[in-house]
Amino acid sequence: QVQLVESGGGLVQAGGSLRLSCAASGRIFSSYAMGWFRQAPGKEREFVAAINRSGGSTTYYADSVKGRFTISRDNAKNTVYLQMNSLKPEDTAVYYCAADRDWGALSRTVSEYDYWGQGTQVTVSS
Repeated sequence: QVQLVESGGGLVQAGGSLRLSCAASGRIFSSYAMGWFRQAPGKEREFVAAINRSGGSTTYYADSVKGRFTISRDNAKNTVYLQMNSLKPEDTAVYYCAADRDWGALSRTVSEYDYWGQGTQVTVSS
């Protein structure tokens, strides 16, 4: 079992930046692949970024955020980050971090993740 707590959301103007953090409980954080997802009002939860377990040498991004967002992890701090630059109004959503305990391929799929945080609101004004 792992508990995830997101922070760092807020209101920012278009073109601005935010860094989201997700702190995880437990002593085996490095064994989980981690992902960021987002959900806008009236829409389904969608994949944003993922990073593999251990050293985090592999990362995936949604096409909509590629080149603007960066996912990283610090296993010593049990924390995964999402650096968001050049934010757009369409990035407005609740952002969730998630952990995948299975030792399979790095996933972009909501149902593949086992543990979820409570979410943090990101609002980008035009």
